[in-house]
Amino acid sequence: MDPELIKDCVHCGFCLPTCPTYVLWGEEMDSPRGRIHLMGQHAEGTPLTGAMAGHFDACLGCMACVTACPSGVRYDRLIEQTRAVVEREHVRHPDERAVRALVFALFPYRRRLRAMRLPMRLGRRLQPFLERVNPSLGAMAELAPAAVPRAVRLPPLVRARGPRRARVGLLTGCVQGEFFPQVNAATARVLALEGCDVVIPPRQGCCGALSLHSGREAEARRFARRTVAVFGRAGVDAVVVNAAGCGSSMKTYAEVLADEPAWAARARALPVLDLAEFLAELGPAAERRPLPVSVAYHDACHLAHAQGVRAQPRDLLRAVPGLELREVADSAICCGSAGTYNLFQPAAARELGDRKAERVLATGAGVLVSANPGCSMQIAAAVRRAGGGEIRVAHTAEVLDASLRGLDPGVLGRPPKPRRMMR
Repeated sequence: MDPELIKDCVHCGFCLPTCPTYVLWGEEMDSPRGRIHLMGQHAEGTPLTGAMAGHFDACLGCMACVTACPSGVRYDRLIEQTRAVVEREHVRHPDERAVRALVFALFPYRRRLRAMRLPMRLGRRLQPFLERVNPSLGAMAELAPAAVPRAVRLPPLVRARGPRRARVGLLTGCVQGEFFPQVNAATARVLALEGCDVVIPPRQGCCGALSLHSGREAEARRFARRTVAVFGRAGVDAVVVNAAGCGSSMKTYAEVLADEPAWAARARALPVLDLAEFLAELGPAAERRPLPVSVAYHDACHLAHAQGVRAQPRDLLRAVPGLELREVADSAICCGSAGTYNLFQPAAARELGDRKAERVLATGAGVLVSANPGCSMQIAAAVRRAGGGEIRVAHTAEVLDASLRGLDPGVLGRPPKPRRMMR
């Protein structure tokens, strides 16, 4: 915990109404400034207690406080440093250690995650039983998508349609790649139709976001080095990311690898942009065809707050003829997904998910658009709990893909038929 960063907080309270856990509980120690106060105590020599660790664990890391802070407090760096301290110094209950070991042995590894797709779907039927065994197992079963499309075979290179404007790498991700493969396929098609050669390294692996956000520093650095090496060899102008949590972590690789100057330099030489951010900078080239549909856009925290990407996705959606964009009330408050938060803190995550689902349903939109797979699963599960059935959820890339290819809006949020990806 960096004492200099801690001193930047003047305890003004602007962060309080933006903090999801403070909104839920009204507890000062579960607000950003309260947690920073605890960080300061520990930095001054107070031992890390179980109660202190609990307040740090309860933080979603949504970074809404970073957006709200008038003093420029780097809460993002502080909470990552603090989580690493908690992992080193705090002794967790055996049940909690077992769940965390399961999650980090499974989610960053696509082959293992692929093997768990069917068991997780079947587990939805056993969700009440699993909930009684362990709330985290119950949450894992509840979050599993009802229908997961078969994997789409992505070639190592998708060539630009028309004059080439850029050469980009595409991060396929872990959860995105296994539970939402159609999003990666749509992303590659959109980029190609906009004049980009799309390089898709077949052995790229996990970017390390989940590890970084959970204080597993050594593991996060290992994943970061591998990702930098893979895309550095690809000879791309930039890496395009379609999952908010992955993008926010990859943009901090130089800080993550600061103790290894050569790797930090390689990370700085590799631009990382969110899909919406990249397309907004590139500008449109392909024709948008009408897509008569109403969509509610959900701000993923690690896109809106951690990366500051808010206007670009909305501008891209508004540029689609016939599309009606509807705003979700209190959009800056997290849905409760937050990487692994909904697995490790299922009760708080459920409250936030139910709150978000209520506001999404109030829009009356036909499709929910989200730029993060965790958010998509979290909100869909909350809508089911609210009796709203299976909500149609799509990624910004899928909406653009449907418009560029002139598809019926009914395809949005529906599992596509298995097909081979275009070359």
